[in-house]
Amino acid sequence: MLPTADVSVRPAVPGDETRIAAIQLAAWRTAHADVLGDVVLDSLDEQAFVTQWSQAVSTPPGPGYHVLVACDGPRVVGVASVAPVAPADPLQAPGGVVLALEVDPPDQRAGHGSRLLAAAVDLLRADGADQVQTWVVEGDEAREHFLSGAGLGPDGRTRRLATGPGPDDEAHVVTERRWYAGI
Repeated sequence: MLPTADVSVRPAVPGDETRIAAIQLAAWRTAHADVLGDVVLDSLDEQAFVTQWSQAVSTPPGPGYHVLVACDGPRVVGVASVAPVAPADPLQAPGGVVLALEVDPPDQRAGHGSRLLAAAVDLLRADGADQVQTWVVEGDEAREHFLSGAGLGPDGRTRRLATGPGPDDEAHVVTERRWYAGI
């Protein structure tokens, strides 16, 4: 067996998608159970997540799209993905958005999220970004605390997203707040 680092972050490779999907779903079921509810969480199709992650890893939509995984030894325990954000003014530097940042619940609070965020910011900087943003589901205090500790803060922008059917078969809508930092 080849020696591996105790903990690390690396680019995702084909074959990681099943583990990435499982991590994302487990993290969502833990962090967003109250906000999304059982009906929405139970309706999530794990195979659809695997397919989406497979495409993101194997065929990113363009330059500046990256998927990273955190590892504990050889075991994948977290995922982050980033994408470019075009500047409002063509004379300004582009930005970047953290599309996903999840750590498997049993492996949380071990530094994997911080390593993933640092690596994601490094990639965004290498791609010319001068700021990073991400969206946080309203009520996710743990993520807000994490991001605040990393130097991000809410910028006042919000969006509302339909997440699927609610308990009464009407659209279930969540509010997300944008968090931001210069990098």
